[in-house]
Formats: sequence, C-alpha cells, structure tokens
Amino acid sequence: MTAEKRKRLLMLVGDYVEDYEAMVPYQMMLMVGHQVDTVCPGKKGGDWVHTAIHDFDGAQTYSEKPGHRFAITADFEAVAESDYDGLIIPGGRAPEYLRLDARVLEIVRQFDMDAKPIAAICHGAQLLAAAGILGGRRCSCYPAVSPDVRLAGGEYVEATSGFDNAHIDGHLVTAPAWPAHPAWMSAFLRALGTPVGVA
Repeated sequence: MTAEKRKRLLMLVGDYVEDYEAMVPYQMMLMVGHQVDTVCPGKKGGDWVHTAIHDFDGAQTYSEKPGHRFAITADFEAVAESDYDGLIIPGGRAPEYLRLDARVLEIVRQFDMDAKPIAAICHGAQLLAAAGILGGRRCSCYPAVSPDVRLAGGEYVEATSGFDNAHIDGHLVTAPAWPAHPAWMSAFLRALGTPVGVA
C-alpha cells in the first residue's frame, strides 16, 4: 500500500473490551496496511487492558469469559483527532465506563464533526449515544443497547438472526456483535476509501 493510501486509525479501548471486537479489527486493519493506534484513558503506549470474551451459548444473554491482554500502543493524553483518518470503537464492558470520560466523548464528537469514518460495534454504540451524535441516524448495536440508541434520538437497526449484518449511515458504520466482522470491516474499509475484495 502506498503511503498516500495508508490510513492512520484510532481505536478506543478500556478494561474488559470485547476480545474479538478489539483483536480482530486491529489485525484486519494492519493486514491491509493501515496503522492503528490503540488508546485508553489513564494508559500509555506499552500498557495493556484486560479483555473479555462474550459468547452466545444458550443463556438469555451472552456469557463472559476471561480474554487476553490487549496492547495499548499510544498515549491517550497525546491524542490529536486531526492526526487520524478514522475511529474504531469495539464493544464489551469498556464503553459503559468510557462514556463517563469527557475527553473520550470529545474525541467521538470531533470525528463525527469532521465526517471521518467511525466504526462502532456491539456496546460501542453506548459511546455514540453518550456523545450525542445519534440524533436522526440509524444505528446497529447489540439489542440490549437499543434503548440507548433510541433515547439518544437514533433509530435502532435490528440484528439479523446470525448477528452478521452491518449498517452504514453516512460516515457511521455500525454492527451488532463480532459475528458481523466481515460485513462491518468491509463497510469501514470502503468508507476509508480502501479497496475491498479480490481483483
């Protein structure tokens, strides 16, 4: 990938971010040649966060199991939104408390104001709602987060039976859960202007 086509992306994570929803998009973006800076409030490059693996195994809601350590690659305090071409917001339990951080919400709002691609999945929609950017927009997320979307003035896009759908609303690319990674990341790459598919 040529330097002018290579994108620099920011990923917002925190402790107990969903393991697959952080690890897989991170690796997918690196695979196509983009740079991804992972950040977390109160942490700097070289630190790490705990992850959790959420799975659908027959209970009324998802189960939660310990995941891996996920590396932080950049200093949260040094983030300058203008340095980045897009934003990735994984789900899990992290968005629940990250939305209490004023700087996190400021970052989300700035990416939205600049109309830069934003990819949010599962509980990541909690940050979109708390940042106040969902008014009049359609947004997919984990069904338990749909009240947040509606209360923030957005329209909830239901998950398919396989939780494998993604939704595009302008520069906002959302999905319900990690089974949607192929559709979600393909849509995000297209929003970034990165060719997708076999030539």
